[in-house]
Amino acid sequence: MDDEKFGGPAAALASRHLCTVEFEVGGGIVALGTSPFGDHRLGYISGGRFFGPRINGVVLPGGGNWSRGGRLGDAASVGTFDARAVWQTDDGELIYLSYTGRSVIPDDVRATFADPGRPDADPSRYYLRIAPVFETASAEYGWLNGLLAVGVGERTDFGVRHVLHEIL
Repeated sequence: MDDEKFGGPAAALASRHLCTVEFEVGGGIVALGTSPFGDHRLGYISGGRFFGPRINGVVLPGGGNWSRGGRLGDAASVGTFDARAVWQTDDGELIYLSYTGRSVIPDDVRATFADPGRPDADPSRYYLRIAPVFETASAEYGWLNGLLAVGVGERTDFGVRHVLHEIL
């Protein structure tokens, strides 16, 4: 492999802001039940938007997040994500996005999520991370096909917001 082309020998990761995405989760979360493989839930993506220095547009309705949860010790839940969405850029190009990730939510924070009358918990009190990959036929945004991103998320009153960083 050409070390110079790909950032040199193995070193610490570097990143730069790619965009912020706000997924609207219409209809709330559908509890699918607890099977022998965990507590399954579905969050239907009803829309949203994304904005950044090189890419902006809307999240099309129709995607979703199929999550699975369990327990991490006595005082927190842990979850995984299996999400897919389609973005449409401001200039009409389509981008397919899929991601996995992890969440760790302390029980007292989860209680605030369940009560619509309580304000959302400070995002520093819970862990919500994703690793999205992109696929597009667009020549303009083809650079997305070759990158990995990571995101830091927070729950919002409309769904979830992720700040995505391109791994360089």
